[in-house]
Amino acid sequence: MSKRIIVVGGGAGGLELVVRLARKLKRAEDVSVMLIDMNASHIWKPLLHEVATGSLDSHHDETSYRMLARKHQFDFLLGRVVRVDSDTQQVIVAAEIDENGAELVAERSLSYDQLVLSPGSRSNDFGTEGVAQHCITLDSREQAERFHQLYLKQLHRVSGSSDPDAELSVVIVGGGATGVELAADLHNVAGRLQDYGFRKFSKERLKVAVIEAGAMLLPQLPQRIGLSIRDELQSIGVSVQTDTRIARVESDALITSDGERIGADISVWAAGIKAPAFLADSGFACDGIGRVKVNPDLTLEGHSNVYGLGDCCNCPTRDGGTVPPRAQSAHQMASVLANNILASRRGKPAREFVYKDFGSLISLSRFSTIGNLMGNLVRGTVFVEGWLARLFYLSLYRMHQNAVHGPVSTLLIMLGDRIHRATRAELKLH
Repeated sequence: MSKRIIVVGGGAGGLELVVRLARKLKRAEDVSVMLIDMNASHIWKPLLHEVATGSLDSHHDETSYRMLARKHQFDFLLGRVVRVDSDTQQVIVAAEIDENGAELVAERSLSYDQLVLSPGSRSNDFGTEGVAQHCITLDSREQAERFHQLYLKQLHRVSGSSDPDAELSVVIVGGGATGVELAADLHNVAGRLQDYGFRKFSKERLKVAVIEAGAMLLPQLPQRIGLSIRDELQSIGVSVQTDTRIARVESDALITSDGERIGADISVWAAGIKAPAFLADSGFACDGIGRVKVNPDLTLEGHSNVYGLGDCCNCPTRDGGTVPPRAQSAHQMASVLANNILASRRGKPAREFVYKDFGSLISLSRFSTIGNLMGNLVRGTVFVEGWLARLFYLSLYRMHQNAVHGPVSTLLIMLGDRIHRATRAELKLH
C-alpha cells in the first residue's frame, strides 16, 4: 500500500518542503505527497503589507497551488484542518459551506503515514477588548485586501471632503516588522496619489501612528536597528509611541491603559503571534501561545512521525532560546526536514536542526532598508542600510521563488515582473 506524507499549510516553509519532497519522490511508486491549505494560492507573507497599500498587485504575485501540484506532481487539497487524530493517524478537514449555509463538501478524514504541521501563525490580540471587531490583521491575503478596500474608501472620503483639514488616520498596534513596514509603505503611496487623480490628497493629510508596548521598536532585533527604524519613520512623518499598551479598541479610536484616546479611521493589530487553535485541540504539547513543542530533529514531543515547521512550532536553540518566527527560519527548517523525511525512508538517522541567524532586514519602502548581516555571509555582525540592504532584502524573495519554481522559472518570473511594471500602473487603486 502506498504511504502518504501530508503537509498542512503552504506558507514559505511548507510549500518549499512539499516541492523538495515531490521532486525527490516523483519516481517513487510507494509514496505520495499531499499539501492541504485553506487558500487556493500562495503569496509570500512578508509582501502582505504591500498588498494592503496597493503597491503590489496580489493577483500578479500569487502562485496557484494546483499549478504547482501539476508541475511538481504532488496532491493538493483545498480545505481547513480542524483536528488531527494522532492515535488513528487521521487529519480532519472541515466541511465546505457556501454563503447560504448549504454544505458543498462534507467533513473529510485523510490518513497519513508522516505528517508535517506548518499552518503558520496568527496575530495575537491577548484578549484585548474590541480587537476582533474593529481591527484588521495582516495574516492573509484576504485581510490585506480588506485593508486595501477600507484605505481606498477613506482616500475618497478625504479627497472629496470640503473640509480643508480632513485627514486619514491609520493606527498600527505593534512595532514589529509588519507594523513598521506597513507604516512606511503607506507614506510611500501617499506621496504618489496626486499623480493618480487624488488631487486634494497630500501626504500631510495622512496621519500614521505606530504603537508599541515595549520600550523600543523591533524588540527582537539589535537595539541599533530599532533606533534607526524609529528615526527613519519619524523623519517621514510617522508618529511612534513606545511603552504604550492598548486596553480597548473602539470603532473609531484606541484607548490606552493610561486612558488616552487615539482616534483612528483604520486600526491595524500587528502585536504578537499565536499558533492556530487546532494544534492544542489535537492534544499536542504546546507552549503558552499554542505552538507545538518539537525535538531537535523537528519531530513533535511524543510523536515520531509528526513534525513541526515554521512559525507554528516552538523549536529550541542551543543557547536555550527558541527559533524566531521568520521566513529564514522556515526556509532552513524545510531543507533539514526534507532530508530527515527522505532519510527515514532509507532507515538512516535524522539530523538535528541548528538555526543559523543570517541577520534581519527591514524594508521602509522607497525610503530605506535597514538591518544587519551575520553568520556565514560576513565575519561577525555588520549593520547595513540603503541600496545594499535593499538588494539583500529583495534577494530573500528570489531565493524563495527559486526554491519553489526552480532557477529557470525564477528568471522568467523576474523578466515578467519587469514587463509588468513597465506596462501596468505602479499602484493598485481599485
